[in-house]
This record gives sequence, structure tokens and C-alpha cells, in this order.
Amino acid sequence: MTKQSRRLFLKLSLATASSSLLYAPFIHASTSKHVVIVGGGIGGSTAAKYLRLMDSNIKVTLIEPKKHYTTCFMSNEFLGGERDFKTLEFAYSGLQKHGVSIIHDRVISIDTIKQTVKLSSNKSLNYDRCIVSPGIDFKWDVIEGYDETIAQSIPHAYQAGQQTLTLKKQLESMRNGGTVVIAPPANPFRCPPAPYERASQIAHYLKTHKPKSKIIILDDKEKFSKQKLFEAGWKRHYGYGTDNSMIDWVSVSNGGHIESLDAKNRTISAQAQDFKADVINIIPPQKAGKLAFATGLTDNSGWCPVDHKTFESTLHKNIHVIGDSTIASPLPKSGYAANSEAKVCAAAIVSLFNDRDVLQPSLINTCYSLIAPDDAISVAMVYGYDQGKIIKIKGAGGLTPMDAADHMRKREADYAHSWFNNMTHDIFS
Repeated sequence: MTKQSRRLFLKLSLATASSSLLYAPFIHASTSKHVVIVGGGIGGSTAAKYLRLMDSNIKVTLIEPKKHYTTCFMSNEFLGGERDFKTLEFAYSGLQKHGVSIIHDRVISIDTIKQTVKLSSNKSLNYDRCIVSPGIDFKWDVIEGYDETIAQSIPHAYQAGQQTLTLKKQLESMRNGGTVVIAPPANPFRCPPAPYERASQIAHYLKTHKPKSKIIILDDKEKFSKQKLFEAGWKRHYGYGTDNSMIDWVSVSNGGHIESLDAKNRTISAQAQDFKADVINIIPPQKAGKLAFATGLTDNSGWCPVDHKTFESTLHKNIHVIGDSTIASPLPKSGYAANSEAKVCAAAIVSLFNDRDVLQPSLINTCYSLIAPDDAISVAMVYGYDQGKIIKIKGAGGLTPMDAADHMRKREADYAHSWFNNMTHDIFS
């Protein structure tokens, strides 16, 4: 990212982050309304907090089965041995301080006609508007021999928590000289750069503790996010492109597509050849979360179509869908995007409750990827709205320059850690 584009990005970022100030006159303005939020991830938790900040008369109930949320972002740094797992976990007490009611339960159905949410405890909640942030689910029928049961021992680690811990334990138990296979899916999927940051962080761990080991990336794509920057980083740190490279990347045209898994013998059959591995990390193709399907919020793509101005479902009125499950291209499926969508959605709901025009949304995304402890890269973009669609703002954002000096890439790593601290504080405090 050039100095000029970074200055513009930061300027627009601040404008976007402070957009809730535009809604200060709405505070205490609405008659009492109830918003039920399903899912306490990045999108749902952000929406809950900002609804209360924008209009304290709105009753907000957040339904989430887990007592703590574990972030996917920065979980790769845990795999690399550079982060304590506890730093990824966040409780919901901060949201309660803002007046959000938390119910730790599971939603089993949403009646879109009666506008009720039914819980596994048989309790039902009425809503005026409902926000669904269901995250992702996996297409288990795509790779022969790989299913939800097998994933307990051959983890995807794409829903942070126990899966992340399992993958880390397997890396620690692996012999020096072993092979790790990482298999990213075809687009679209959650956080497109994450599998390649994962390869980088695992390579860092192996280089430090098991230097004779190897990582093979079997990709179902021909190219990937920030590819040139990743490959340059792999050359700097892991010998990429040489006979001694710790990382090999196999594109789909070179046989990277996986056809089947023999879990017992830990062997992957790809189009190129069979690969026997000590540790296997298959990231399956993805679709919207289960509740989105159960509620009829998905279309034939397997994702949720929404009005990009309000994030209200185009299939069911008074239900808004935010986060990875939505169709919001060119906005990617990422934590920062979910945070941004949640603020736009909350502001729209406040406007609708108060019979005001919904303002033109502005959204933002940035993604930092840690290649080594003091070497990070980033991509950033600001988005606007035009003729019913989300659009990229020309000249806003960009990539870390290919020729960035060591001190600049170290600064990117510092920015990454600062971003994580600020983002989680913004959501959960």
C-alpha cells in the first residue's frame, strides 16, 4: 500500500468507524422495540453493542450457546507458537454492560410469519426485527472419506476452538521430518488469505522446532489472495522456490484438487498423486450456517441474499443477515467485514424504527497476514454503495508494497497486533 493510499484508507477508516456518531440524535428516540440477534460471533456481537449505543430504547437479546467466543483471526499465530490460546477467547460481560440481554441457548427455528425465535429450551422470543449471524457450515459430501466425524481427528480448524487446539497438538506430536498437508477450498470461503497465513505460521513453528519437515498446500484454486506477497515472504523465510523449500504449493491445474481421503492411513488422493502426511488440515468447501438453511434465508448459491443498504434478507422481511453467510461481494467474508456489516445493519434498523431515511452505507475491510513474527502483509479496502450494490471506493486501500523494507513489514506486524486489540475491544468491551 502506498503512503498516499494508506493515508486515504486511514482517513476513510476513521470516518467509517465513527459513523455511529451520525445516529446520536436517535438515542432515546424510538418507542420500545425488540431485536433478537442469533449468533454471538463478530457480526452478532457488534450489532448487539451498536444497537444499544445508537438507541438505548431498543431491547436487544443476543442468543449464543457458548459462554466464550474464540476468534479465528490470530488463531494461526497460536499454531505458529507465538500466541497464547487464552488471548483468543472473549466473554460477553462487556455486552451486558451496554444493556444487552444474553441467553446461552441454541436456536432451533425462526417463525418468519409470527416473528418468533424458538430455543432448544422450548422458550420462544418475539421480535420486531431479527439479526441472524450464523457463520459458515461445510459441504461434507464433496471429498470422499471426509465428513464431520472424521474432522474431529483430521481438523479443519476453520471454526476456532477445539479444532484449533487439536491441530496444534498434532503439530507438536509430529516427528521432525514429517509432512503437513493443507488443503484450501475453492472460492468463496471464509477469510481467503487465512490458509496461506496458516502455512506461513506452521512453517515458522516447524523451522524453529522440526526443521526437516515439509508443508504441501493442495489448492482447489489457480491463484489465491495476496499470492505474490506470500510467495515473496516464503522465499525470505522458508526457501520457497528452491530444492530446500519448506513449503510447496500445488495449484488446481497442477493436480491440487483432492478427490478422496483415507483417514486410517492418513493419505490424500489428489489429481496429481497420492500424498501421505503426518498432519492433515483439510478446509472443506463452505456454505451459509445451518440456521440460514433451516430458516429459508439461502438461495441456490448456498449463501444468503440481502439488501446491501440494510442487510435485510431479500427472502424474508424483518430478518437481517450479516457476516460470512451473506452475499455481499465485492466485500469478502472476513471478521472485519462482519464488524462493518453489523454497524451498517444496526444503523439501518435504528433508522427504520424511527421512521427516518436509511443513510448510504460505508463499509471497510482490512486483513493482516503474519508470515513470520516480525514480517506481515496486509490488504485493505473501503466500500461504498451505488445502485443497490456494494462497490469499491477507487483509490482507497491497497496492498503492502512488494518491495517493502524489513522495517515496514515489521510495522505491519505491529499494526496487525494493534488491529486485533482494537477490534476485539470494539466488539466485546
